[in-house]
Amino acid sequence: MGEDLQTKGFLDIPVDLSLDLFAEINKLKKEKNAIILAHYYQDADIQDIADYIGDSLGLSQEAAKTDADIIVFAGVHFMAETAKILSPTKKVLLPDLKAGCSLADSCPADKFAEFKKQHPDHLVISYINCTAELKTLTDIVCTSTNALQIIESLPKEQKIIFAPDKNLGAYIKKKTGRDMVLWDGACMVHEIFSLEKIVKLKNQHPGALLLAHPECEANLLDIADYIGSTTGILNYATKSSANEFIVATEAGIIHQMQLKNPNKTFIPAPPNNSCACNDCPHMKLNTLEKLYNCLKYEQPEILMDKDLIEKARKPIEKMLELSAKFGL
Repeated sequence: MGEDLQTKGFLDIPVDLSLDLFAEINKLKKEKNAIILAHYYQDADIQDIADYIGDSLGLSQEAAKTDADIIVFAGVHFMAETAKILSPTKKVLLPDLKAGCSLADSCPADKFAEFKKQHPDHLVISYINCTAELKTLTDIVCTSTNALQIIESLPKEQKIIFAPDKNLGAYIKKKTGRDMVLWDGACMVHEIFSLEKIVKLKNQHPGALLLAHPECEANLLDIADYIGSTTGILNYATKSSANEFIVATEAGIIHQMQLKNPNKTFIPAPPNNSCACNDCPHMKLNTLEKLYNCLKYEQPEILMDKDLIEKARKPIEKMLELSAKFGL
């Protein structure tokens, strides 16, 4: 049964509709000494059942601190890989192995290796939102929270390749003036926001602040009131004296924003399509039913070669060293 499920790559086994899934999942967590990590972009019910909610690297770091035997990562594939890299002795599960990432997929390691050869005197900085294979070709990993500080901590004459997100890279390049070559990758979620619709929305809500993730395109970032990571956006809205916000990132974060700020209004920034909100189709592949089956059968499991884990961990450790050294 286990091999079958692993081969299928996702768990769509029918679940008894009479089950109280919240109760059953909590029961399985205790029985198996498991924890559930949920990224901010997951559906509300998955966030509500999770032990930890947050950004990808922070979740993996929290999981590594625990004595859990099993980590269930309700997110996308590269996030579960990072959890396995930081907790190699723990069993790491992903409710749906098909939960990929358009940004990570936009930078295949083999093509990037050829690109890297064209710039032999450049240091490679890769955004955490990439595959384990790409991390092995990276000198330093960064997050959307510390990317600017990581770049600024390097000697000014240092030439840099930044991958895989061209929008985050362009934002940092503009802010720092550094000599940076950008890989041409992007996140589908953050690239389809409609500037025209957002400008109209701002006119309709003149008191609303526009909060944007740096993975968004430059023309949107130019009009944003705040630019930051998902956690940064959440914290900014919580601390702000403003009562209305337009949120230019995946709409799943609004659940936590509303829980922390019940008296404030959050409006998802409209994309350039007919949808009223902006959802990541990969993130939304995870469901409560798949989460239950994942815990019950302990499949699908993230399996990684020991050598890959060790090589992929080095640029993450380098980032943590720089963070400690410069207080990032």
